[in-house]
Amino acid sequence: MFTGIIEELGKVKKITQRSGITLLEIAAGITLSGTKIGDSIAVNGACLTAIAVSEKSFSFEVMHQTLKSTNLGELKLGQPVNLERSLKASDRISGHFVYGHIDCLGAVRRKTLRNGVFEFEIAVAPDFSRYCLPKGSIAVDGISLTLAQVRGSVFTVSIIPHTLKNTTLGSRVPSDKVNIEFDMLAKRATV
Repeated sequence: MFTGIIEELGKVKKITQRSGITLLEIAAGITLSGTKIGDSIAVNGACLTAIAVSEKSFSFEVMHQTLKSTNLGELKLGQPVNLERSLKASDRISGHFVYGHIDCLGAVRRKTLRNGVFEFEIAVAPDFSRYCLPKGSIAVDGISLTLAQVRGSVFTVSIIPHTLKNTTLGSRVPSDKVNIEFDMLAKRATV
């Protein structure tokens, strides 16, 4: 379980294919503190299990299905990724509850600067539009955000400069794929 508050940007250090599994090594700093083998780390919002931890990086085994259903399959060497350690029972919850189980990929349609704030327009498959509730929570690449506007299967989120600078959203451009996890309360309300 996570909160969608990104702790740091890591960098893809190595990608190795190995008998049906991809080994992903991420260079990090803050999120390495206290992390041990077997811990869950959200990488662009996808919950992965650390299989190796060193002084400057950790590694994850990523299954083909995860690569196919998230943007992790599109990662390149040196590319930044959002990182968050799993929630402890004693932690303050600043975002919203995030499982780290990606529901679908979204596509950035538009990135606009309006009154000092960036607005991202993101499209998802029409089947998922029922989970897009105005003023509801959503995780985009693991970042806890609020839906500012919803039009069918297209939604808008507003991004403050701090979030833009400290997450992968700063480098996102139209047509980029982003991992989407809808708020568990929105999913429950529409069942």
